[in-house]
Formats: sequence, structure tokens, C-alpha cells
Amino acid sequence: MGYGKLGLLVGGFLLGTYGTKIIGSQDAKKLYTHCTAAALRAKDEVVKDFTVIGENCGDIAAAAKDINEKRAEAREAQMIQDAKDLLARAAEKEAAEA
Repeated sequence: MGYGKLGLLVGGFLLGTYGTKIIGSQDAKKLYTHCTAAALRAKDEVVKDFTVIGENCGDIAAAAKDINEKRAEAREAQMIQDAKDLLARAAEKEAAEA
């Protein structure tokens, strides 16, 4: 084993040993806490936005159903009027032929 490999081994050991101490330090924990708090705030905003979007979609769907119902009623009323007109013309034609 060469000195270079031995140096890497010792360096890795030292980095691992002191790295865990750095990661577990109070300053690091404070950093993790602040990052977690920011992530939770962001999550709350995203949930709020999705709730608003969901409510808007529900309102849009209800309005679209109302529009379709009104169109169907108008179409049905027009069909009834067309049928009445047809019957009236047929009655007039029959009266004229008699």
C-alpha cells in the first residue's frame, strides 16, 4: 500500500470522525431547524394554494353545469314551440282543405 492510499484512508477517517461531530453540532442543528421550519412554511403555502384552486374549480364546474342546464331548457322550449307551430300549420292546412 502506497503512502498516497494511506493518506486517503487517514484523511477519510478524520473527515468521517470530525464530520459527524460537525453535523451533530448545535450550530448545525440550528441550521437544520431553520431549514425544516422554512420547508413547513412552504408546505403550508402550497396546501393553501391548492385549496383555493380546488374551490375555484368547484365554482367553475357549478357555473358550467348551470350554463348547460339553461341551454338544455332553451333547446327543449324551442323544440316545444317548433312542435306547436307545426301543429298550428297542419291545422290551418287541414282547415283550408276542408
